Amino acid sequence: MTESILTESRSGDVTTLTLNSPGTLNALSEAMIGALQEALLRIAQSSARVVILKGEGRAFCAGHDLREMQGYRAHADGGRAAYQALLSRCTQMMESIRRLPQPVIAQVHGIATAAGCQLVATCDLAIAAEETKFGVNGVNIGLFCSTPMVALSRNIPRKQAFEMLATGSFIPAERAAELGLINRAVPAATLEAEVQAMAATLAAKLPAALRIGKAAFYTQIEQPIAEAWATGSAAITENLMEPQTAEGMQAFLEKRAMPWDQS
Repeated sequence: MTESILTESRSGDVTTLTLNSPGTLNALSEAMIGALQEALLRIAQSSARVVILKGEGRAFCAGHDLREMQGYRAHADGGRAAYQALLSRCTQMMESIRRLPQPVIAQVHGIATAAGCQLVATCDLAIAAEETKFGVNGVNIGLFCSTPMVALSRNIPRKQAFEMLATGSFIPAERAAELGLINRAVPAATLEAEVQAMAATLAAKLPAALRIGKAAFYTQIEQPIAEAWATGSAAITENLMEPQTAEGMQAFLEKRAMPWDQS
């Protein structure tokens, strides 16, 4: 991992990844995408229970690095192969967030635009400072945000998603919360505390339950209802067979603390 691009810290059961390229508004350059992918693969095998993703400086993430992308145009094919490779790597990184056993919370401030907005939409949960602006504004420079569209349109209603994509307009954090892009908007002064409180709540749950539940959630949400019921039934059966789940159910009946409670 390149420390100057992405920093990682651990406090108890919570790992925090910080996009650390404030000069580019934490743009998703090739280096940033690679660092995120590497970190996510490592965290997936770790004992961390929750992941927080945030940005250093004035913004959460301003999307892809346009200067880097423009440089690809000097290639013999005009950049086509480089663009395809970049977007493939970015998609793989976004999918790694979705497949991560641990829940991921986006701690958002400043702006989250284009692929940065996609990053928020991809995270399992998101809390933003009230002053934050969200946009998929590529169309303003002639580039429809077709990859951010995939995550965005799976978070908010389609007409609102298309309006954002087609007009390039920004929405405030309060509106993002109303639409379901984020969980809630909070004062900037309390943003970190709110995220830490949510992380602590999640970290207190049985990791196996969250791992099984997260995987099932994303599988069933794309399925027809009959398949979704089958996915849910299979997941809850798997969860029921976990030894700590059996102990947790018995502890509840006997009014004892949960066996995994570390408080």
